[in-house]
Amino acid sequence: QLQLQESGPGLVKPSQTLSLTCTVSGGSITTNYHYWTWIRQPPGKGLEWMGAISYAGGTYYSPSLKSRTSISRDTSKNQFTLQLYSVTPEDTAVYYCARDLVTGMDYWGQGTQVTVSS
Repeated sequence: QLQLQESGPGLVKPSQTLSLTCTVSGGSITTNYHYWTWIRQPPGKGLEWMGAISYAGGTYYSPSLKSRTSISRDTSKNQFTLQLYSVTPEDTAVYYCARDLVTGMDYWGQGTQVTVSS
């Protein structure tokens, strides 16, 4: 059974960098044709796709966040990481990691609340 778990600080100050890690168990992040995705949901709003890293290490970003986002991976730890730079209170959200098989996201982490506040 594949499991994903987000981890990282729950509170980040404005202008700082938000960094979250997703640890994957029960499967490898290098499995062919699997994409590993970050999604967020601000309070009272819908889900927003932020970006993904592929099984081969290629990265894809939402155009609206591309200038502030970096996704990387550590294959030795079976983890992938989100960095969101220069955060503002508008980046307050529940952040999720998920596996995307192109046909859809089939496994999700439980989500982690991140609040941007001084």
